[in-house]
Amino acid sequence: MAITAQFSALFDRSLQAYCEERSLNPTQLSEQQWYQLVAQVAHQAALQFFPKNTPLADTRKVNYLSMEFLVGRLLGNNLQNLGVYQYVVDEVAKYGKTLVDILEQETDPAFGNGGLGRLAACYLDSMASIAQPAVGYGLHYQYGLFKQSFDWAGRQYEEGDAWGRDFFPLQSHRADFRQAVGFAGEVRHITGDKYRWQPAWTIYGEAFDLPVVGYKGVQQPLRLWQGYSETAFDLAKFNDGEYLDSESMVIDASKITKVLYPNDNHQNGKELRLMQQYFHCACSVADILKNHLAKGRTLDQLAEFEVIQLNDTHPAIAIPELIRLLLDQYGYSWEKAWSICSKVFAYTNHTLLPEALEQWDQNLVAKLLPRHLIIIERINLELYQQVKACFSEDELANVWDETAIIANNRVRMANLCVVGSFAVNGVAQIHSDLVISDLFPAYAKLFNGRFHNVTNGITPRRWIRQANPLLSALLDQHIEGDWTQNLELLRQIKPLAENSAFQTAYAEIKQQNKQALAQVIEETLGIQVNQNAIFDVQIKRFHEYKRQHLNLLNIIATYQELKANPDMPFVPRVFIFAGKAAPGYFMAKQIIQAINNVAHVINHDPEMQGKLQVAFLPNYSVSLAEKIIPAADVSEQISLAGKEASGTGNMKLALNGAITLGTLDGANVEIAEFAGEENVVIFGHTVESVRELREKGYVAREYYEQDEVLRKAIDALADGSFAGGNQEIFEPLVYDLLNKDYFCVLADFASYREAQQEVAKRYQNQTAWLKSTILNTARLGSFSSDRSIRDYQTRIWKK
Repeated sequence: MAITAQFSALFDRSLQAYCEERSLNPTQLSEQQWYQLVAQVAHQAALQFFPKNTPLADTRKVNYLSMEFLVGRLLGNNLQNLGVYQYVVDEVAKYGKTLVDILEQETDPAFGNGGLGRLAACYLDSMASIAQPAVGYGLHYQYGLFKQSFDWAGRQYEEGDAWGRDFFPLQSHRADFRQAVGFAGEVRHITGDKYRWQPAWTIYGEAFDLPVVGYKGVQQPLRLWQGYSETAFDLAKFNDGEYLDSESMVIDASKITKVLYPNDNHQNGKELRLMQQYFHCACSVADILKNHLAKGRTLDQLAEFEVIQLNDTHPAIAIPELIRLLLDQYGYSWEKAWSICSKVFAYTNHTLLPEALEQWDQNLVAKLLPRHLIIIERINLELYQQVKACFSEDELANVWDETAIIANNRVRMANLCVVGSFAVNGVAQIHSDLVISDLFPAYAKLFNGRFHNVTNGITPRRWIRQANPLLSALLDQHIEGDWTQNLELLRQIKPLAENSAFQTAYAEIKQQNKQALAQVIEETLGIQVNQNAIFDVQIKRFHEYKRQHLNLLNIIATYQELKANPDMPFVPRVFIFAGKAAPGYFMAKQIIQAINNVAHVINHDPEMQGKLQVAFLPNYSVSLAEKIIPAADVSEQISLAGKEASGTGNMKLALNGAITLGTLDGANVEIAEFAGEENVVIFGHTVESVRELREKGYVAREYYEQDEVLRKAIDALADGSFAGGNQEIFEPLVYDLLNKDYFCVLADFASYREAQQEVAKRYQNQTAWLKSTILNTARLGSFSSDRSIRDYQTRIWKK
């Protein structure tokens, strides 16, 4: 029986039971009730009718460890992948409901924040879709990062994102998968390589599974751990009057999965973050070993059947955790445990920024994870012997400074990942090259053949099929074969790039998507934007290296130019921002406030109406991205060359027909190569010229003094023009730009302005513009996450 027939029978039974329980008929159900019903049916269908993953001959099961999985709303995606979306559309229509409105009832699960988490979600989708056996391991956050809003002064305001963890209908509580995780305490040497660790306290983890439904593939779990304490209530303390302390263990245990990335600007935050990371890894590694042994296999065979992929450095502590279990629990020798471990782990590096390469205070590790520090020290000692044997005495000191896992009383987690893994990969070709040449050159020599590239990708099921149904329908009409399974089939529309009828259809779709986004902007911000203007989009996490303030300075300069020359020819522009800054990241929050203040002035200036507008949409999420991306005309990818590892927003935007305005950084390089340099707009310094700037001694103030347009823009920030005359508000931002400017915003300003003018010039020739946007869609099929996963299979995960 086909899945649709099975689903139909389940749907009918569930609808009847749901209505009988509530003494209602289907027409009386609210949209929220319909959502709960459809979600429950979809969840049961995934578990009952969709096959689970089965081992493949030439690849291992992947255990994907990530602190983030930014899955977005799942119900619509699952219905698409189950092949029953249209069936549900038709069924709910019988009772006067639309599925689109029902799907709007779902909240975005708060399991992630930015590109790292969205990449992990895309990879789980692809692994399920191409039947790569996998389990995703994350944390079951109650609040996620935070819910973002803006106060009266334009400042970011953070509050808990109570997204409804305990009532999410698409998950299964797996209380039988409980794990115990210890912290602190004492370590005693038993014999040989074996120690006994007696933790001071224990936190327990329970599993919540979200089935990841592949497109015409399989379903496999995203397993999320939630912390709790077995001691629910201390009656003795309560009776003694210690009312708060009587539940302290429960409260302390729950903190560990309360929020994503606790603010670590203070010691308590650092402790909680390290505890959170170890809790994640300890639960996951124990589960991996339990499942492996349950199949009748030995731990000697672990590397033959399992690979643990570390998504950045957050799960690095899993390496000494596996060694600890092999040594202390299963009685292996150090040599045997290390041999197994070093064949199991693979590490994906996502950043070249020194501050983003995690380091932990050695004393903090000793306090919370004393047994693990002993293991890390042993790894470090043996690494030194390898380095000493590989490099000359003259080289040794400098090489050891680079490669040591413990240095200056810090435990360097990226180094631990490289040393403890059999494969290390970057996420775009330029990034992978820089990992070898700039970040880990000594490791590249020491571990020849360990470094690889796997360029990131995105799932077309989510980012075209679901996010842009109008474009999907057009592609279906002109492409033979299922392009959502093979995105390279998009090349079939290349010959249509100059076809006037196809251009017209493509343009009408873009315009309808812009109208939809304009409505979201009006409902959210109360601003009516010009739907015929260029929609210029920068949507991503706020960080100085992503250079949202370069975009801001250009907006200010453009505003000043229009005020001085109100009758000048000008192509209308709507600048659209979305993204969050980490709660403790002062400068990123300054940039957010500056953008909001500039937006307030421009949007309330009658002379700018229909010409220049700025919209900063709060609380960026997957669901909001799905509305913005199909409507974008221009994709701002303006990080300083050599700082963005890859990006995936650039891929989503380009595939949906936005022209990339960017530097030669991350995957922009490959986008320009595949789309054609004439179909993107590239500006700014290259990796090599940035290096030359620094070697010569970069002086930001010289650019300020020599460029009148730049000087006026910065002065407007400094003199209070966008802060009600208050000259102190943006003083830190201005000071940083003029005296530090580590990310060379001022050095790239003139080139960026020229690039913006080039965008306006191209946009005026709509025939040529449409050809470029269509070719971006047609030529970028290689940026599918399915291709990325196949690259992992052949380059890294193969046996």
